[in-house]
Amino acid sequence: MIRYIKGIIYHQMDSSIIVENSSGIGFNIMIPSGSSFYKLTDGEEVKVHTSMIVKEDDISLYGFSDREELELFELLISVSGIGAKGAMSIMSVLSPNALKLAIASGDSKSISKANGVGKKTAERIIIDLKDKLGSFDETELDAHIDDKIFVNDDTRSEAKIALISLGYSQQEAENAISKIKGESLSIEDYIKLALKQM
Repeated sequence: MIRYIKGIIYHQMDSSIIVENSSGIGFNIMIPSGSSFYKLTDGEEVKVHTSMIVKEDDISLYGFSDREELELFELLISVSGIGAKGAMSIMSVLSPNALKLAIASGDSKSISKANGVGKKTAERIIIDLKDKLGSFDETELDAHIDDKIFVNDDTRSEAKIALISLGYSQQEAENAISKIKGESLSIEDYIKLALKQM
């Protein structure tokens, strides 16, 4: 079982990267869309945490930026009816923190936004994984907001993107943000106040 690969990025594609290790071997690794690896350029050094899925006619590597993402992926594929592609689809729509929050709060709507994941499947994920993940409250969310979901320099826009990643619609996020007064607030403050508006 290959648990991580260190090397340089040889090439990036829409849903995978090729990492060349020190022995000159290139590994094709599937990654979620929006992964922090896409911020890197060819030739940069990386450490990719991997899960190796072995089938009768295929061996695939799925890669993540840290162990938390890897563990979430492996929890997802432990759910009946969720394969590697389904898990990657979910992790492409929701950041690790957003996924934890969706499971903890029973938010099947956010999970079912992933391509190929219906409401019943999302509900099964919540039932199977809620106890395994433990509690996930607002305080923990504030402490672990994931910077990689922020793609705009404007604080309000960044907060709106974060809310959308948590499963709220664009309109809901915009309405909540628009009600917040103050120009010198941090992203975390905007998100915390916006959540109280929901």
